[in-house]
Amino acid sequence: MTQLKTLRDSAAMRWTALLLLALAMFCSYIFMDILSPIKDLMQETRGWDSTSFGRMQGSEVFLNVWVFFLIFAGIILDKMGVRFTAILSALVMLLGACIKWYAVSEAFMGSGLEAWFTNHLNWAPLFGLDWLDILPFAEGMPASAKFAACGFMIFGCGCEMAGITVSRGIVKWFKGREMALAMGSEMALARLGVATCMIFSPYFARLGGQVSVSRSVAFGVVLMCIALIMTVVYFFMDKKLDTQTGEAEEKDDPFKVSDIGKILTDSGFWIVALLCVLYYSAIFPFQKYAVNMLQCNLSLTPPESGSFWAGNSITIVQYIIMLIVAAAGFASNFQKRNNMKYGLLTISIIALITYCYMGYMRQSAESIFAVFPLLAVLITPILGSYLDHHGKAASMLVLGSLLLIACHLTFAFVLPAFKSSAVGGITIAYATILVLGASFSLVPASLWPSVPKLVDAKVIGSAYALIFWIQNIGLWLFPLLIGQVLDKTNPDVTDPTQFNYTAPLIMLAGLGVAAFILGLILKVIDKKKGLGLEEPNIK
Repeated sequence: MTQLKTLRDSAAMRWTALLLLALAMFCSYIFMDILSPIKDLMQETRGWDSTSFGRMQGSEVFLNVWVFFLIFAGIILDKMGVRFTAILSALVMLLGACIKWYAVSEAFMGSGLEAWFTNHLNWAPLFGLDWLDILPFAEGMPASAKFAACGFMIFGCGCEMAGITVSRGIVKWFKGREMALAMGSEMALARLGVATCMIFSPYFARLGGQVSVSRSVAFGVVLMCIALIMTVVYFFMDKKLDTQTGEAEEKDDPFKVSDIGKILTDSGFWIVALLCVLYYSAIFPFQKYAVNMLQCNLSLTPPESGSFWAGNSITIVQYIIMLIVAAAGFASNFQKRNNMKYGLLTISIIALITYCYMGYMRQSAESIFAVFPLLAVLITPILGSYLDHHGKAASMLVLGSLLLIACHLTFAFVLPAFKSSAVGGITIAYATILVLGASFSLVPASLWPSVPKLVDAKVIGSAYALIFWIQNIGLWLFPLLIGQVLDKTNPDVTDPTQFNYTAPLIMLAGLGVAAFILGLILKVIDKKKGLGLEEPNIK
């Protein structure tokens, strides 16, 4: 008798389900950094200084950290299942996105709501100490930044909920199949959202020759509507799968308060948690300032008005080439025939060189930084396969931290030294950004699979929840600190393209140094206790 086939047994249906979830995350990654490449325009058109910009950007995870919404999201997922939580997360993200769009729109300017935010939420530093000025609202902060922060807080709750839901959905559809490949593919597509944001946010802000920052955010709102549609389609696919299998929705173990004591006394947990917060705090907050940092450290001369390089069509062309880089490079990892493998790899490299040349000709900081995820997309499957078959996770953590330190110090000291050289400066910028992107793949690929080896299996779900919560503390704090350090070290600078970024970059390099030390400690502990971090996952 032929066994009943389900949607999960069909490769096409499995990957369709993954594509729906991955595209939803792709859209959320774009909105997450929608204002990052136009920081200079926010200062020019809305009066946001670096501190206000940093407060707004850090507000994304404020509720996840201080109202513990991240823990509640896990409980919701456990109690209500993947389908309900996916729809809820998309709706919450859309609501937050709409509020943020209205906050930066022309309609908000001069409204009664603007007057209310101007007169309220003027919070003083904690206990009156300037060095504890780490709250999302403050006196002197523009009303639009305060209201945008409110929207971004709501968006952040939905985004974090979506992240854990997507992971759970992938497990459901790919358990016993190509799960590692599926998770790597979802991560790669989501990271392309960063590049998409860097290219299209400035494009929409300057469309038609008239600057309008609200157009960029409106573009993000449209994408969040698309993300909602994707989750609705996934809802029906997932429901049909459960109907076919006759199973109830598979759910995670809930976060247990009783587990906290056991987890917090585990040295392995603290090493992983601290490595996580240090590394991610040196990457994600940096993304929010990276374009402005390049504007300040490169001599960029806008192409002549009316030329091909100054037109709108070049943005579309460059984006298509970027997709070719990512698609060909990613696909090359899965070819069994060498001629196909190296053929696709050659296409990817040629397209990358073409993309970089176009970025140079456009003299555009945002298109230069958009190469950040491209090398990561190429090497993520390679790293995953290497870890599965050869191990060396702890060594990769150390190497990734060293690359992180080198990149931030290069941005701090080497790049400014080449400011007078148009070709030299942009070449160094491209190389450093690509290496930073590689580091971004190296550490997560080795960090997350190591957690089950360090933490008791009975509390693994609770441990992940706490690690994510600790990670969010860094993602809240460091965008705010970077903005404050930037303003304090550039007190008389009014031109947003003339900041000196040395101090913030040294601070981020310091996080890399701390991560490097912890990585070495982890190697020592692994050798003493035989945790198996250097051993392959597949035995």
